[in-house]
Amino acid sequence: MDRLAADILKPVDPTFSTMHDRLRSPRFYPYFKDCIGAIDGTHIPLTVPSNLFVQYLNRKGRTTQNVLAVCDFDMRFSFVLAGWPGSAHDMRVFNDATSTFGDQFPHPPPGKYYLVDSGYPNRLGYLAPYKGTKYHMQEYRNVGPQGKEEIFNYTHSSLRNVVERAFGVMKMKWRMLRDVPPYSTVKQSMIICSCMALHNFMRTSGVHDRHFEQLNRDANYVPPEAFEFQPDPEVVEDEWNVMNQFRDSIATALCTGV
Repeated sequence: MDRLAADILKPVDPTFSTMHDRLRSPRFYPYFKDCIGAIDGTHIPLTVPSNLFVQYLNRKGRTTQNVLAVCDFDMRFSFVLAGWPGSAHDMRVFNDATSTFGDQFPHPPPGKYYLVDSGYPNRLGYLAPYKGTKYHMQEYRNVGPQGKEEIFNYTHSSLRNVVERAFGVMKMKWRMLRDVPPYSTVKQSMIICSCMALHNFMRTSGVHDRHFEQLNRDANYVPPEAFEFQPDPEVVEDEWNVMNQFRDSIATALCTGV
């Protein structure tokens, strides 16, 4: 990532000392009051030479880059790691982001955490949904959530979808991300990061924008572009008992209203 993009793709509040207004909603408060954002990967199609074809081929049969992003509740990207081939598991990209780029990655302070999907383990600082249970909001379209695990997953999904919404509006706005010119993979990564930096600039500037306004009107709307070229996450087993207990406590509180 170049220096200019890095200056834009960073947390607005690097100490995470304030709680976002979205978390004050009765749906989420006080259950998720210490959440600081969401993390996910998205796949961006790219053109590669024949000797790199298999390496960049994802599970949907497209050559892509697997791009990891951290997103705040204003749909701003606070960290981006592009360049990993589409065949890479999300956890490999995540481990690289938090270790190799650990000095740039916005690690959660003690007591704070990010929301992640089932492609990541439930571990200290990263709250995942219950595995093996319905998760995405569209899965509850016909029958609402039943029981504490489904209620937790539904609420988790409706809050974590901010990163999917950010990916969707970015791909909807910067159409070149559907067909990045066949430059070197490094230059294609720079184009992706630049589009994400422009996304942040527009989001922060407050300029009139029809794409952002569409999402502002409906907090549950996820543009279909968010899921283009996107393979389903490979489920990762949970790790830390303390975070599993924390998840159970939130699920119980959501059911009882305590």
